[in-house]
Amino acid sequence: MESGSNNDRLTDKDNMNSDSANKAHNKIPSEKLQRAGKVLRNAILSRAPHMIRDRKYHLKTYRQCCVGTELVDWLVLQSACVLTRSHAVGMWQALLEEGVLNHVDQELGFYDKYLFYRFLDDEDEDTPLPSEEEKRESEEELPETILFLAQIGPDALLRMILRKSPGQRTGDDLEIIYDELLHIKALAHLSNTVKRELASVVIFESHAKAGTVLFNQGEEGTSWYIILKGSVNVVIYGKGVVCTLHEGDDFGKLALVTDSPRAASIVLREDNCHFLRVDKEDFNRILRDVEANTVRLKEHDHPVLVLEKSPRASTLGNIKYTVISGTPEKILEHFLETMRMDIHHSDPDPAVDDFVLMHCVFMPNSQLCPLLLSQYHVTSPPGSEQERLEYALNSKRRALIMTLRWANAHTYLLQEEPAAIFFLEELYGSLSNDSRMLRALKDLVPDLEKVVKLHSEEAKATKKKTLIRQFSNGEERLQKKQPIRNQDDILLKVYCSDHTYTTIRIPVAATGREVISAVTDKLGTTDELLLVHLSSAGEKQILKPNDVSVFSTLSINGRLFACPREQLNSLTPLPDQEGPTAGSMSTFELMSSKDLAYQMTMFDWELFSCVHEHELLYHTFGCQSFKRTTANLDLFLRRFNQVQLWVVTEVCLCGQLSKRVQLLKKFIKIAAHCREFKNLNSFFAIIMGMSNPAVSRLSQTWEKLPTKFKKFYAEFENMMDPSRNHRSYRLTVTKLEPPIIPFVPLLLKDMTFTHEGNKTFIDNMINFEKMRIIANTIRQVRHCRSQPFNPDICQPNKNQAEVRAYVRKLCVIDNQRALTQLSYRLEPRRT
Repeated sequence: MESGSNNDRLTDKDNMNSDSANKAHNKIPSEKLQRAGKVLRNAILSRAPHMIRDRKYHLKTYRQCCVGTELVDWLVLQSACVLTRSHAVGMWQALLEEGVLNHVDQELGFYDKYLFYRFLDDEDEDTPLPSEEEKRESEEELPETILFLAQIGPDALLRMILRKSPGQRTGDDLEIIYDELLHIKALAHLSNTVKRELASVVIFESHAKAGTVLFNQGEEGTSWYIILKGSVNVVIYGKGVVCTLHEGDDFGKLALVTDSPRAASIVLREDNCHFLRVDKEDFNRILRDVEANTVRLKEHDHPVLVLEKSPRASTLGNIKYTVISGTPEKILEHFLETMRMDIHHSDPDPAVDDFVLMHCVFMPNSQLCPLLLSQYHVTSPPGSEQERLEYALNSKRRALIMTLRWANAHTYLLQEEPAAIFFLEELYGSLSNDSRMLRALKDLVPDLEKVVKLHSEEAKATKKKTLIRQFSNGEERLQKKQPIRNQDDILLKVYCSDHTYTTIRIPVAATGREVISAVTDKLGTTDELLLVHLSSAGEKQILKPNDVSVFSTLSINGRLFACPREQLNSLTPLPDQEGPTAGSMSTFELMSSKDLAYQMTMFDWELFSCVHEHELLYHTFGCQSFKRTTANLDLFLRRFNQVQLWVVTEVCLCGQLSKRVQLLKKFIKIAAHCREFKNLNSFFAIIMGMSNPAVSRLSQTWEKLPTKFKKFYAEFENMMDPSRNHRSYRLTVTKLEPPIIPFVPLLLKDMTFTHEGNKTFIDNMINFEKMRIIANTIRQVRHCRSQPFNPDICQPNKNQAEVRAYVRKLCVIDNQRALTQLSYRLEPRRT
């Protein structure tokens, strides 16, 4: 096997001989990392010179070195983009890997301990101290240097952990590896238990040169590989390269599963490829352990429930089982039998909450309600009178607790289902009667009574439909947002090819077929019409007959058209779809950046609060399957696009260079305040607007932006870094306390990733492991909204009403081609 790598097949340091260790440290550092090391050393010598000095330990003197814990302390204090101490460790590790920083005994890992490290420049005794000029330059470069290291630090930390032998990995190490494995598509189908097992055995392997052969066709299979970085070619004798595998793909598993020779050769397609490797012995042991810990329940020779023994014992000391898959009825039966009876129904019980959140995917309310009623009225098995009484009591309590959890999770959605309301009323009637005889049920009577009253009264109230206007103006936009419900009606404008329109009143959740039917009736036509979404750029999308809630899925300036097929090509956008022709800077430049950010956050919080948890499920699995609207989620996502395009529109409509610079400063300030208010949705929207090609290409404008603001913008962009599945953003969010408005598109991406990477059914049973992963993502939304947004954060100014009105009526151009043309008029392409 060709090997062109100094750290070829790097595993843990115990297995690495001294020769390979020396090679790793003798490699020539990259120019960028060498400069980063020099900047940090100069900054330390300038700000805290006592950190670099001769040190004595066990009668031995170590020249000009620093202590690991002190380096971490210092780095954490330098910038907000250093999120945690482990983040700082990763940043120093990135320098250590390149030999810019070295352990005095040539160890390959950087640790937050009393260990000695020396900068490369201090290896030579005659290295001079930095001049005043060098110190000044380093001070200027320090923020950018820290930002660069913050971006590459997490990967370096992961590599360091993966190089440890499994026995040396700490609990924190295993969590970092496990978190990485959660976002690798090749592992998406594996249970979390298996991923945790893999975290303890997976090994890091790297190769430096393209053309290196990892293994040859016909060889014995000894390892399974997952690509962390880079790509490889799959080569078969006589056929050549049959395919290319990229980051997140895996290979080599087939030979381990079938115990057969390698079916192809694997050749590196590019330099510097990184892999995760699982060796055959560990792979087979994990498979054996999984099988040994799996319990399969059968009825009539058919599997109905698959359980996996949990590695964590329950609080009662009993063995705890996790549901892997099962029929809907058996999954419900299992949770009813094993649910905790010692906690209040409003307290979290994650296992039961998973079912309550996800059951609509595989067990609609029309199926669940009768089963819960049957559980409440179940007949006691033969036994003594005391045993029969206890059995009946426990069965009733379990049914009641599950019902209360279910009602609390569904909230107003139940009011749209008469059968669900009837079930609650029937159950309450039974409980009222039984509680006279069974005193142990009395404590649940007030709770169920409250739920029944709430939903029954609300159900009657919601028969009066709310009327929503598609393009509301004036005072309507200023009213506090309320959740849009399935049975609400909307006044919808549908245009014809000659730009005349008809207004129809239809339910929010109406399908495309129902919209066309209403338009046909209103126009009195017999023509077969198509329902078309026409964007401001003239792009046409024919909507399907079963598309639900079509009004909320329109682009910002998009409109609905109805026309015969032969008129489709003649459709043209309306004049008002083009958006504004002049910017609104004269209006909002006088408004405080903090006030703008505050009012944006207030509006975003209203929209976010209207989104029901189940809308995330409908979006992921498809609205058509549920016949439910995702209008609240659609409008919240639409707001993200609107804020993003607002930034681009205002910059591209500003003809004066100095004013454009002021605009960029204003948007950076607003973004900073949005982050301060933990409104990450608008924060991301503003920064993404500034990175839109129509704005980012305006080099003359960016050149005039003060250095301070460029540094702020660079720090904000780092938070948006998509590498390692947006790790930088995820680390930031974990440090925040609710209320938080998260970057919802990323949560939806996580749910889609899980949905598309895992089958919903396995052997005709529900894949409940998939349901559990999606439920965990939804719980993140619940956590973000677990505290109310405090309206007193910002002292109201006299023009607060004006600011509020402005941020709720943003006018934008949503045609990227038009924005790009405006951008070129501002700053023509340089020849």
